[in-house]
Amino acid sequence: MKGTKGRRRFLDYPRQGREGPRRWLPSWRQWLGVLSLCVLGLAGLFAVVYAKIDVPDENELARKQATVYHWSDGSEMVSVGAVNRQNVTLDKVPDSVENAVIAAENATFYSDSGVSFKGIGRALVSVVSGGETQGGSTITQQYVKNTYLSQDQTVTRKVREFIIALKVSNQQSKHDILRGYLNTSWFGRDSYGIEAAAHAYYGIDAEELNPSQGALLAAVLKGSEQYDPGLGKANHARAEARWKWILDRQVATGKMSRTERAKYRTFPEPRKITKPTSQAGQTGYLIDVANKFIKARTGLTDKDLARGGYHIHTTFDKKRTQRLEKAVNEVRRKDIDPKHREVDRFVEFGAASVSPKDGAIVALYGGADATKHFSNNADTSAVPAGSAFKPFVLAAALQQEVDGTGETDELDDTDESDDTDDSSDSKAELEKGKRTVAEDLGKALMLGQNPPFVQAGKEVGLEQIRALAVDAGLRKESMAQLEQTFPLGTSAPSAIRMASAYTTFANDGLHHEPYAVSGMTYDGKKVPGLDRPAAEQVLDAGVAQQVSDALRVVGWRSLSAGGGPSAQTPIAAGRTEPGDRMKSAWFIGSPGDDLDFGTGAESGDGVRPGRAPGAGDGNEPTTAVTMFRNKAGTPALLPMQGVGGAKSKLGTTLPPKVWQAYQQGA
Repeated sequence: MKGTKGRRRFLDYPRQGREGPRRWLPSWRQWLGVLSLCVLGLAGLFAVVYAKIDVPDENELARKQATVYHWSDGSEMVSVGAVNRQNVTLDKVPDSVENAVIAAENATFYSDSGVSFKGIGRALVSVVSGGETQGGSTITQQYVKNTYLSQDQTVTRKVREFIIALKVSNQQSKHDILRGYLNTSWFGRDSYGIEAAAHAYYGIDAEELNPSQGALLAAVLKGSEQYDPGLGKANHARAEARWKWILDRQVATGKMSRTERAKYRTFPEPRKITKPTSQAGQTGYLIDVANKFIKARTGLTDKDLARGGYHIHTTFDKKRTQRLEKAVNEVRRKDIDPKHREVDRFVEFGAASVSPKDGAIVALYGGADATKHFSNNADTSAVPAGSAFKPFVLAAALQQEVDGTGETDELDDTDESDDTDDSSDSKAELEKGKRTVAEDLGKALMLGQNPPFVQAGKEVGLEQIRALAVDAGLRKESMAQLEQTFPLGTSAPSAIRMASAYTTFANDGLHHEPYAVSGMTYDGKKVPGLDRPAAEQVLDAGVAQQVSDALRVVGWRSLSAGGGPSAQTPIAAGRTEPGDRMKSAWFIGSPGDDLDFGTGAESGDGVRPGRAPGAGDGNEPTTAVTMFRNKAGTPALLPMQGVGGAKSKLGTTLPPKVWQAYQQGA
């Protein structure tokens, strides 16, 4: 082009003097220039962001509101919090505790810049890619997150954490940062800060903690839900392993001599978990179930909930919960006598009521007092179901016949040694003696027989029985091994799940997942994740009705044995039989009115009564009641022989009494 020949271009791109693809490959100078511009741009952006982000008020956490739990009618159940936290100065914290925390969380604390570039990079990549939350933060970053920021796992929050951590590291001494971290960290057991944690775990002030106890509290910082040794065997094993590692780590970092380390070989068992007096009676159990539901659905943790500011609307009906507790106490007072019968010691009850209409858990009984008996009996998966599991076997057999799948061989109940002729009358009599697997199970359920159910496991298939029970509402993890005795109830579902699964029979085969929280807000904004899944038709409606019909006779027999039926005789009920030889007793029922049982129901001869006109509207909750004996520190359940006196039939008459007293209380 005229006038430009030989003139150098400001940007030689595409590159002159190059042919083909090489014209489009930048030179090293161009690469360096682009990289320099990017670095300068990022530096400028960082400077702008750094200038705009201020360090918030340090005392925000202390002003957090309490979390309020509400009954189903909207009234307040209990207010938890505000934050259980007592600030202490570092001179009140032993050096050994400080060393344990630093060794466990951030060994370079006193020499680093307050941030971990590697850790923040991993965290950002994880957040952007939708992966799990990554650790690796310094003590300064954790202090910033605890004190100034929300617990959201977002890119914005991570960037703010990084900037504020740099500013805090420049503005505050390491001494002040460590003090702030120890006073704001979550240790579980409703405790924020080292002082509250020392009281929660050992009942002492922080300044009285020894190096071994300090190492355990440092271990819990990794996550109390996984490392609090009071929350089960798996937690205890993890806590003990990390406790050992932290002590060894202090030796490796020069903060503890080998001689000192050798003194701490015995794990410093903390005190038993306790609940505040505001959670006495059933309140602590209700909160426990509500929190489990929230954590499973929203991803929130105990730490998040303990920070406060939530309003949680539960499904629990105050009057029903009080009635259920009163019913258990009434039966315990009348029939359990630990002072005069040794076998009546360590008797526990658990119960739950679930609405078939939508799966709402409307009431539960978790034990005598949540502040004294921490384990929630309504939500434990350690009590075998016994014969209360048999309806699922019957339902599986009936469903196979409806679907036309599996074996439908007839079972011959006639005496094969009898001589029969070929007359038409004799053939008719022979046909009457033959029944399908499902029909045989229906009669066996009413008569409390076991062998037909063992046979059904072979005919129907153990996998199919388990699948139906899980679809109906039982958790797969509570299912026992698929052995010959599986159909007899070796599985150990919770009372909540048993009540929920039985609603499927009372609700024409339609199952709603049980739920404990109807809604939740934080600072006035709705918390997402609590929408309920759609109901599922897991059984043919006719199959569900047949199972309910059979169960009504079982319920009639159970209540007769416990003192006689009433207008609240159940339309669907399951119980354990004395012949189960299980170490538990169950009764599950849905109430109905004005039932016509017909002739012969008392003897359990197989009559399947229908529901009388006007009986039950189908919205009354299904309630599961369980009873067992459990001594603290003993892994296996204790035997039930003689519980409640000689007439109690291994205690199997007592859960029906609780159920009936609960219904009559209405």
